[in-house]
Amino acid sequence: MAIYCIGLSHRTAPVEVRERFSVGQEAIPPALDRLKTACGAAEAVWLSTCNRVELYAVGDDALGDAIRRFFVEHSRHQGMPPEGAMYLMREPASVEHLFRVASGLDSMVLGETEILGQLKKAYELARQHGATGARLNKAFQRAFNVSKQVRSETLIQRGGISVASVGVELAERVFETVEGRSVLVIGAGETGEKVARALISRGARSVFISNRSPEKAQALALELGDPAVAIGDWSETAAKVDVIVSSTSFPGYILEEDRVRELMVKRHRRPLLLIDLAVPRDVDPAVIGLPDVYLFNVDDLQAIADAHRREREAEVARCEALIREKAAGLVEDVSRPRPTGSNPMSAPA
Repeated sequence: MAIYCIGLSHRTAPVEVRERFSVGQEAIPPALDRLKTACGAAEAVWLSTCNRVELYAVGDDALGDAIRRFFVEHSRHQGMPPEGAMYLMREPASVEHLFRVASGLDSMVLGETEILGQLKKAYELARQHGATGARLNKAFQRAFNVSKQVRSETLIQRGGISVASVGVELAERVFETVEGRSVLVIGAGETGEKVARALISRGARSVFISNRSPEKAQALALELGDPAVAIGDWSETAAKVDVIVSSTSFPGYILEEDRVRELMVKRHRRPLLLIDLAVPRDVDPAVIGLPDVYLFNVDDLQAIADAHRREREAEVARCEALIREKAAGLVEDVSRPRPTGSNPMSAPA
């Protein structure tokens, strides 16, 4: 029985392809059940973020082809991704990849820490649903430990760079500074919170927070304090701000072309910057054709992320060597005969 990984990421597929394969949290447990029934997977974890969708599964030699078919069938349009967009790995490559993902080495923003939290949530969801066992439990726990070691022994994650902070940096490049600007943040989840914090720290005049759950928006606004303000109907506020940053988990567009056109009439054609950090996307890409509207999605952050990557490249080789060592150790642990009655989860990480 080997660990497999199938998926696609920002490295292999643009956002319009990734959003076809994104899976909401509520849909993952039943999908894991179908995976085990249809493909014979013994264990599985499904990871779905703005920059990657990956399925980790344990099974025999036939599992690779089975999960490839399963993965494609669960896309939003039931179609194959473009050539080269999807990757399939088998142990030990799959284990090394998992360790790289956990450590932020495979992220758009090199060394970012958001992915570790997302990976932990994906694993915990699968574990609580009974979809993991000895192999994935040990692999994911080891990945979390390797990530911690990478953070403590290298400088790859210095500075606290994240997708949210890069999004704010993009706004600063457009306006020169966000100081004195007013911003509407739609979505009070982890990304929305980080965006709001980054905006406040850089001197934004007003940060309005809107969320499908008004209570959650209000709680975040109270925690952040002035100038953060929770609002209910964001459409009225959108007519007054300079920037809108959206990062919801809504399955369709919340800012459609017609709605943005109406918004620009209310704004009297005052320029509007839209930063869409959601996957699936929150903003209809057709708004790019509207006068005085400037739209950037999560893939457009790449140029800024590359600049930060160049600053950290010197640490990559150290991280990669550490990951190869730890991944090889995990494979050796699994292949080594164990005394009768031993517990594979009790081995040191």
